[in-house]
Amino acid sequence: MNNVLEKRWRLSLGISLEKSILDFLEYAIMAKNAPKSLKASYLIKASSLLEISTLKLRLFLELQLTNETKIFQIQGMLAEIGRMLGGWLKASQST
Repeated sequence: MNNVLEKRWRLSLGISLEKSILDFLEYAIMAKNAPKSLKASYLIKASSLLEISTLKLRLFLELQLTNETKIFQIQGMLAEIGRMLGGWLKASQST
């Protein structure tokens, strides 16, 4: 029974994480192509989705649904993306 519960969590949380990441990419691409006046709003939305994705990854760890090493590697990548996104947002707001 425990294995069935894990599979359910892994699938539902995995689908939710995938959607968050795809939505993040959508907003990042829209920000890239948006006029300067709209860039910041797209970047803020992308940043929020990135943070949500990070929290969902944390759930994978808390529920012990996957390999910790992989999750930590992905969290590191997302943290780097977040720093780049923050710099982009700062640059778009100052111009």
